[in-house]
Amino acid sequence: MMTMKRILFIAMVACVSLQTMAQPPRRRTQEKEEKKENSAAVALSERAKLQYNVRTQMPENVVWKRDVYRTLDLEKDQNAVLYYPVEPMNGQMNLFTLLFKLLLDDQIPAYEYRLDGTEILTTDQRIKVKDVLDRFHILYEEKDKKFVVENSDIPSSEVLSYYIKESSFYDHRTATYQTRVTALCPVLHRDDGFSEQATRYPMFWINYDEVCSYLEQMGVMTSSYNNATNMSINDFFVTRRYKGDIYKTTNLRNLTIAQYCQGDSAIAKEQKKIESQLVAFERNLWEKDEPEVEEASDSTTVTKKEKKTSRRASRNREKEDDTEKVEKKQKKEKSSSSAPRVSVRRQRR
Repeated sequence: MMTMKRILFIAMVACVSLQTMAQPPRRRTQEKEEKKENSAAVALSERAKLQYNVRTQMPENVVWKRDVYRTLDLEKDQNAVLYYPVEPMNGQMNLFTLLFKLLLDDQIPAYEYRLDGTEILTTDQRIKVKDVLDRFHILYEEKDKKFVVENSDIPSSEVLSYYIKESSFYDHRTATYQTRVTALCPVLHRDDGFSEQATRYPMFWINYDEVCSYLEQMGVMTSSYNNATNMSINDFFVTRRYKGDIYKTTNLRNLTIAQYCQGDSAIAKEQKKIESQLVAFERNLWEKDEPEVEEASDSTTVTKKEKKTSRRASRNREKEDDTEKVEKKQKKEKSSSSAPRVSVRRQRR
């Protein structure tokens, strides 16, 4: 019986093998084409995710990348949606209240704000909730090993600005240029009694990828005319509806703009230059004959195309001047040759 079972099993395997080998070439070609179509569909779906603003992890292997740090002033109209309502109301809360509550519930981690202002979003740089509460003198109660803070004690009214980190990159695999917010840092503005202006206290860094799913669930009102909450906080950041000034870029010396530019006018010029560089890079990706931006000696921007045009125009003007000179000379010679000749006959003596 065992021998018969083995023989039957071997016969079945042989039949399947023969059926596979006897498959017509047309069928095999069709299966290969179907596999190619499926792989193309997968690649298209990844590109579609980028088009529909679905958050995906930022690729590490990119051919070009530029990191900039901005300051978001919540007293400006473009950023006011991140500040109001100051206290939770009708299920709505501002950005800091949402982040603070998630931090209290241990749903998201917070990372240390270093003295040089950089962020290291690793486990060894995580900051404890109790350290945040004690460092910034926030009233709390501890119940069942959990920290409880009343809504009135959350210092959301004092968080008047944010530091954000933007990463602009070109992904050659999907042929897309993107700009993403990668980190957030709430900044407290407190009057310490020693100066007229409030002192700024950066609190902690938040990894945007770890909080974006929660930001997607919180709607905000983006207009005083339309009071419907038709946009989430995540949409607000993804579509870059905020307004912020650049105060630093990732550089080898790890310096802020204020550290290597002296004076407000020099800082403003440097900020404008960085913004123009980002715009020019994105524009040059899709336009072949777009002029390349060069930095001039007087801190203005001059394009190569403009230089070529000016040189060509000057050469044309020189040619026109030479042509005019030649024409004038020819006219002069012609006029002198066409004048009547006066002959003088010598008298015989």
